[in-house]
Amino acid sequence: MQFDRLKRRDFITLLGGAATLPILYPLTGRAQQKDGMRRIGILIVIPESDRESKARILAFQTGLQRLGWVEGNNIRIDIRSTARDPARAKAYAAELVGLKPDVIVCDGTSMLEALWDETRTIPIVFTLVSDPVDSGFAETLARPAGNITGLASYEFSIASKWAELLKQIAPHVARIALIFNPEAAPSAGHYETFLFLRQAKAAARSLAVEPIEVPVHDIDGLERSITSFATKPNGGLVILPDEFVAIHRELLCRLADRYLLPAVYPFRYYAASGGLISYGAATVDMHRRAALYVDRILKGEKPGDLPVQLPTKYGLEINLKTVEALGLAVPPTLLVAADEVIE
Repeated sequence: MQFDRLKRRDFITLLGGAATLPILYPLTGRAQQKDGMRRIGILIVIPESDRESKARILAFQTGLQRLGWVEGNNIRIDIRSTARDPARAKAYAAELVGLKPDVIVCDGTSMLEALWDETRTIPIVFTLVSDPVDSGFAETLARPAGNITGLASYEFSIASKWAELLKQIAPHVARIALIFNPEAAPSAGHYETFLFLRQAKAAARSLAVEPIEVPVHDIDGLERSITSFATKPNGGLVILPDEFVAIHRELLCRLADRYLLPAVYPFRYYAASGGLISYGAATVDMHRRAALYVDRILKGEKPGDLPVQLPTKYGLEINLKTVEALGLAVPPTLLVAADEVIE
């Protein structure tokens, strides 16, 4: 199976609007220090101690350093992690805005929404937001306007790829549980979840597979739902992207392994945590690219004039240890298409 790159909505519009910005790394010291220490806020969901968060933050800091911004020299970075607590998201968003940073970087729709409720003036650079236009954060991809810009994670049609991947690596699957947390984002996230569900369900039906919505609200609910789903044979999982499942991905992978459920995940770090197969945008690369926009904003450009960027890298990862544990055989075409085989 060939994995062609997803169609880029508004791609024609973005051509000529710097959809793919040249990545030029000037010598350290290019950043101007005449204004003294600049301040950057970061609002994330996954705990700062998590290896995925560490990789994202390191990529962002490294990107800034290559552009001449060195923490403790000409920038200060304040990081807040909500650990998926909605109340904490609102509180930390208010706290970061109160620090009056020059720019704030955030991960995901719920973090962006919390910040947007607090400020319409401080520049915000987002990552991992699926559809900033239809979610109401940007006027267009080419010119978002307002105080927000960033890097969208993918088109909703990727959900159909997840269903197709599951059927390809586990042809016996006749039922797919679509796992998601309805409270992962207070309002805009409901819209995103709906569109992911719609795409995945349509793809499943086209493959003669029964799609089953499985909303989970907490850890106990996650365990109960998967345990109950596993009582019937020929089941598989498609994990929709949200903050709750990202934080609890190791538990989710263990449950899938315990009940011998093949599962497809939306990002590489799930496969690295023991998940069977993942397909999605490269999150670490996205944070490296976010540094480019922060640099431009710190040098005076307006976020509303910087086009929302679409992913430039997608990754397909297969965990062979999990393949063996589930007693599956990976089709040769899938192995060839894989960007990484985890052993």
